[in-house]
Amino acid sequence: MAIVDLHAKNPTADGRQSERALLVRRGVQYLMKHMRNASISEMTLRNGRRADLICLTEKGEIWIIEIKSSIEDFRVDTKWPEYRDYCDRLFFATHAGVPLDIFPEDCGLLLADRYGAEVIRPAPEHRLPPARRKLLTLAFARNAAERLTSAELVLERLEAEGVTF
Repeated sequence: MAIVDLHAKNPTADGRQSERALLVRRGVQYLMKHMRNASISEMTLRNGRRADLICLTEKGEIWIIEIKSSIEDFRVDTKWPEYRDYCDRLFFATHAGVPLDIFPEDCGLLLADRYGAEVIRPAPEHRLPPARRKLLTLAFARNAAERLTSAELVLERLEAEGVTF
């Protein structure tokens, strides 16, 4: 999937995310930026799962944030425990329309809207083994670089076609 699609509402959405989930993601991304954490949405892990949001902190920690837009979204998801093997901290993020007491106590919890997010409960730390941390950090860097390059190439093409922003 291309990083930029001029005809789509959101160039990083692949159609699986609800509008509500995209708004939560945006708010969490604002929070991560404020916290000086780099984040990538929809990154595929080595086990084939895709993290809704994966973050690299200034300390080199890897956080995964699983976005849940409804009670049903949380109840039907049985894959989230598999993310623990790929992060130092695991969070859930949701919006005010979802009761917070449905989320497990052994995960962090973020409450978000389209403008930002708040840490309701910090995530407990479970340190990654050094070899896995290195693999994930490299995958994060390559993924970010590939997305940036794709965006730059699209912008160059648009500029060559006379499209201005």
